[in-house]
Amino acid sequence: MKFNELQVDGNKDRKRVGRGISAGQGKTAGRGTKGQNSRTGHKHYATFMGGQGPLMQRVPKLHGFKSLRVPAQVVYTDMLSSLDGKTADNMTLFDANLIATPYHSVKIILRGEVNGKVTVKVQGASKGAQEAIKKAGGSFEKVETPHLPSSKPKEKKE
Repeated sequence: MKFNELQVDGNKDRKRVGRGISAGQGKTAGRGTKGQNSRTGHKHYATFMGGQGPLMQRVPKLHGFKSLRVPAQVVYTDMLSSLDGKTADNMTLFDANLIATPYHSVKIILRGEVNGKVTVKVQGASKGAQEAIKKAGGSFEKVETPHLPSSKPKEKKE
């Protein structure tokens, strides 16, 4: 016999259990005798483990918290040497491949020396980095993070 030759009734009636001893599924109705699964009503929940501690109590707890704040992109003072005489803002740092995106906050951290006069206009700088920039003849100004330009087309005013 082949699989496609089987005579299968697609609309088989469900088995009606607990309808008397002569029906074949009477008395215990296929549930066995005693125990949790023989009872009607509430069944155990998805994470139930047979009466031992629930799954939620066995999973290790995550202590502390994870901040949703995006950390600032870091630029070190020795990287500013390539921008001698220029104004270092988010766009020029992005063009010089020193940061990943110009639309997130940038912080200057002290590492090495600043060679050349650089005007820095970013969102933050450590105290040591500010002093190193001033010592090299440059200046630091704290500015807002630039916003991503809107992708909506501008409407014409008539």
